Amino acid sequence: MLRLDPASPEPPFAQLRAQIAEQVTDRTLRPGDRLPTVRRLAGDLGIAPNTVARAYRELEADGLIVGRGRAGTFVTGPSATADDHAAAQQAATSYARTVHSLGIDPEEALLLVRRALRA
Repeated sequence: MLRLDPASPEPPFAQLRAQIAEQVTDRTLRPGDRLPTVRRLAGDLGIAPNTVARAYRELEADGLIVGRGRAGTFVTGPSATADDHAAAQQAATSYARTVHSLGIDPEEALLLVRRALRA
C-alpha cells in the first residue's frame, strides 16, 4: 500500500519512489510483480500522472523496475551484490561436490537445479 504525506517536505514523486524501492528491497514487491499503470496509480493517489511517471523513470534507472510498453511495468528486483554472487558460487561448488560424490550425471544435476529454481 502506498501513501503520500502532503505535509512532508519531500516531493510526492520522491515519496512514491522511496516507498516502492523499499517494497522491492524488502521483497513485499517481488520480481515479476506488475505495478499499476501510471494513470491508475495517479488516480488512486490523487496526484498528476507525470508525478508517478517520474518516480517510475527513476526506479527504472535504479534497475528496480522495467517498463515493457503496453505490457506494463514490472518489478525486476534489487541487483545482487558481490557478496550474493560469492555465496551463490560457494553453494554451487558445494552442490557440484555433492552430486559428484553421489554419482549423479551432470545433466541430471542441472535438471534438478532448474526444477528447484522454478519452484
